Amino acid sequence: MKTRPLALTLGDPAGVGPEITVQAWQALRREPLSFLAVGDFQALASASPAGAAILRRITSPDEAQRIFPDALPVLDLPLPAPAVAGQPSAAAAPLVIQWIETAVELALRGEVAGVVTAPIAKAPLYAAGFKFPGHTEFLGELTSAASYEGARGPIMMLTAQDLRVTLVTVHTPLARAPSQLSIEAIVNTGLVTAQALRRDFGIAAPRVAVAGLNPHAGESGSLGREEVELVEPAVRALRELGVDASGPYPADSLFPAEMRTRYDAAVCLYHDQALIPVKMLDFWGGVNVTLGLPVVRTSPDHGTAFDIAGRGLARADSLLAAIRLADQIGKRRRAQ
Repeated sequence: MKTRPLALTLGDPAGVGPEITVQAWQALRREPLSFLAVGDFQALASASPAGAAILRRITSPDEAQRIFPDALPVLDLPLPAPAVAGQPSAAAAPLVIQWIETAVELALRGEVAGVVTAPIAKAPLYAAGFKFPGHTEFLGELTSAASYEGARGPIMMLTAQDLRVTLVTVHTPLARAPSQLSIEAIVNTGLVTAQALRRDFGIAAPRVAVAGLNPHAGESGSLGREEVELVEPAVRALRELGVDASGPYPADSLFPAEMRTRYDAAVCLYHDQALIPVKMLDFWGGVNVTLGLPVVRTSPDHGTAFDIAGRGLARADSLLAAIRLADQIGKRRRAQ
């Protein structure tokens, strides 16, 4: 079976994306995987200690695997003006969007094994007319004409060491998150989570824990009715659908090491309920995985870090973990 490269988009070129992309190539060039960068060649050259000497422009993903041990393959879609580290610009936004679209198109056509996305900044994109809360929702729109095994994605998963969490609501203000919860949304998240654990993570009999929303998981309704009216019925429905689901669990006791041995993924109800334990457990190595898509997509679990961009302080740990995980998921899918 022919091995295909991953496509790695640069994210906001004024952030740390270009420099951690170069670092990732330097760390992975001798490993049995490959990726091509989709973005601006000059931004990568400026972020590289060796300049353009370690980069090669390509016109097709087919060239990437052969080149990868010796140079970072770049599908060059140039910016209208040079990026300045630490200084985001709305002028770059249309290209940032185009880089993502291009990588997804390559994945949908089967020319790359998956997509890894470096961090984007929302404000410059919004100024250019971007209408999505983030990468996850945009990827859902780009792949909406296709489906993966009937899954209703996109669902955001975060991984850190032995912890996997998925989110029912994602980029939703906390004040609005409870009103966006429903039995159907929790059930769908649980189903997609269980499916991904089997097909993408190789877990034959996945166990899914579901968090409560309120303190002490509502104390049988005395501290909030969401557990009684939404979460408990959703857990029962998941069980009826064949998912080994349990909960609701108080969020303050769901994530210690001993508890993590009792499930393979935790379904969380709002953003910080999921993100805080991930970042506490492994701040540098967390990975964002988008479930329920017809393409593989991962991302480092951090932002653009404009404050340190171009200063030689950025760490590629999370990007390295994201690339390796995308490679593993892609290989599992191809083997099925």
